[in-house]
Amino acid sequence: MKIRIRGNSIRYRLTKSEVEAFCKTGYFAQKTEFNTTLFCYEIKIKKNINSLQTDFANNTITIYVPNSYTKDWATNSVVGFNNNYITPQGKTLFILVEKDFVCMDETVEDQSDNYPNPNA
Repeated sequence: MKIRIRGNSIRYRLTKSEVEAFCKTGYFAQKTEFNTTLFCYEIKIKKNINSLQTDFANNTITIYVPNSYTKDWATNSVVGFNNNYITPQGKTLFILVEKDFVCMDETVEDQSDNYPNPNA
């Protein structure tokens, strides 16, 4: 799972096996180990919500996904989901969760588990 943060926006990109694991278990996480701190980012299903939500606590970014979004996501053609989430402080945070496609340009990154690029 890749994470991209820019200003008040956050994006997760998940490979095929990550989407499958998330849809099966309702949870997927990654971590980055720094010298003194562990940084985590995770995605999990949350009941009784109807759009993406997020939080940051204990060095962990969590994106919450409605259960209905994941029903057939691993096998259907839906690329992803997004929401302009309004924080309790009244700020807008754009959230995007999507399938990770093979890049069109050359990259050294392993893309063997990515979805085929529809523009290829």
